[in-house]
Amino acid sequence: MTGLSVRDLSFSYGSKRALAEVSFDIPQGAFCALLGPNGAGKSTLFGLLTRLFTSAEGAITVAGHDLRQTPRAALAEIGVVFQQTTLDLSLSVDRNLSYFAALHGLAGADAARRIDTALDLLDMTERRRETVRNLNGGHRRRTEIARALIHDPSVLLLDEPTVGLDAASRAAITDHVHELCAARNLTVLWATHLTDEIRGTDQLLILHRGKIRADGPTDSIRGETPLTDHFLALTGAEA
Repeated sequence: MTGLSVRDLSFSYGSKRALAEVSFDIPQGAFCALLGPNGAGKSTLFGLLTRLFTSAEGAITVAGHDLRQTPRAALAEIGVVFQQTTLDLSLSVDRNLSYFAALHGLAGADAARRIDTALDLLDMTERRRETVRNLNGGHRRRTEIARALIHDPSVLLLDEPTVGLDAASRAAITDHVHELCAARNLTVLWATHLTDEIRGTDQLLILHRGKIRADGPTDSIRGETPLTDHFLALTGAEA
């Protein structure tokens, strides 16, 4: 079964073409890295996947639901972590998650159970009473991922979730999401411009100037060449 399918998706900002006939499929339970330099179109793609804006060109299917025809059903299957934090810094971890659960119509014992499960999955249970403002960057990101899982989505979208984190925190978050993907059969789309966040067994999409330049297993795409070198050669990006 396909977790996320995109067909011939295009989008323009006025006369500027941001995406051009983008197509790909991510199987259910797969970890897919969306790799591209800054300005490649990654955030535009995420905006379309989450219906922050729409396009008449192309189609998006989430866990079998057409995003244009049945948007509520499609969006209910999506958990998302945006590049910029959307947490309320003045509230505790617990209160942030409770508020998000309420937005999804979850309350009482059901909401409490889901919050407990999400915090446990991200090793954040001991920090649930802490104010988000007092958390380091890595723990804030864990909180956002926990929040994105509360409504039990089948697809998790993460738009450059490690921006601003140190190397150890980046590695920890990357490892944790890979583990979640395997344990919960999540379909994951992980946008990044950093090649060291991608494993050889991950599905890899390389996006450059609004077009998909490569799609397949990372090790197959890079061959005998280190991924960083292959990426720079393909995109002409600077190291």
